Amino acid sequence: VQLQASGGGLVQPGGSLRLSCVPSGSIVNLNRMGWFRQPPGKQREPVATIIAASGSTNYADSVKGRFTVSRDTPGNTVYLQMNNLRPEDTAVYYCWAFGSGLGNYWGQGTQVTVSS
Repeated sequence: VQLQASGGGLVQPGGSLRLSCVPSGSIVNLNRMGWFRQPPGKQREPVATIIAASGSTNYADSVKGRFTVSRDTPGNTVYLQMNNLRPEDTAVYYCWAFGSGLGNYWGQGTQVTVSS
């Protein structure tokens, strides 16, 4: 399984960005997908995840009400819509996928910088 993430960039506080993650390979057994982030000098942390079968989502408290994770069912592309961005959202964002019996997969990371 390979994960190709895109959509990062520089945005002013209060702005919006949308990240995309396109999986390829043996995607039929992927159960969960989502996004993690690693702020400068900190550890990687979960941001938002979605269960492939049900569409059920889960969010970090810090992004609830501002970020939305969704997926395109036919192709399993996963999106992260980020609104009302704050400087503390600055981080490298990683696409993530998990498959039963397969383990964890990671994309290459995309930089999001929130600054005026």
